[in-house]
Amino acid sequence: MSVLIVPGLHDSEPAHWQSRWAAEIDQAERVQQKNWHQPDLESWIEALHRHVLRRPGAVLVGHSLGATLIAHLAARFPELPIGGALLVAPADPELRISKVHGIASFGPLPDVPFQFPAIVVASRTDPYMAIERARIIANMWDAAFVDLGDAGHINVASGHGSWAEGLRLLDQLLWRRSAGREHQAVRPSALSRLH
Repeated sequence: MSVLIVPGLHDSEPAHWQSRWAAEIDQAERVQQKNWHQPDLESWIEALHRHVLRRPGAVLVGHSLGATLIAHLAARFPELPIGGALLVAPADPELRISKVHGIASFGPLPDVPFQFPAIVVASRTDPYMAIERARIIANMWDAAFVDLGDAGHINVASGHGSWAEGLRLLDQLLWRRSAGREHQAVRPSALSRLH
């Protein structure tokens, strides 16, 4: 099962769980942007769109602005063959704290329900999206919602290295995708693919 890793602003450093997953999960591919430091919705969405077309049915794993990007892709291209999405600590481009040039192009957040299974994972202490707002957008996107508690931005700085709990959530999406396509009785495990 294909997995597309979708980093946010400045990409994800080597110790970040996204980088670890990209290196260690079979069939995982990291989405590349031309400029990680100057986000632009149009160019970023074009790059993600190309990746999905090369890997139809892939499960997308976005963090921060990458999660927000996935929501825009889903709203703009509802027919795109996306197998599912794990949206971790989505960034709210309308927050005043988001003063990086280009982030405003990601607003407003889409309010269109997804056409694929999705999980939004949020934290009560994320400086880039309030937990109440994350719960509302998960509902708008017709996604399951996971409150991770006091987990910061769910990145290296907040102590989330390999992030085993996230792998279990990814497993749920991979299982739903494979069960829907192949009607398998045995649940695959992303964890079993790790070294």
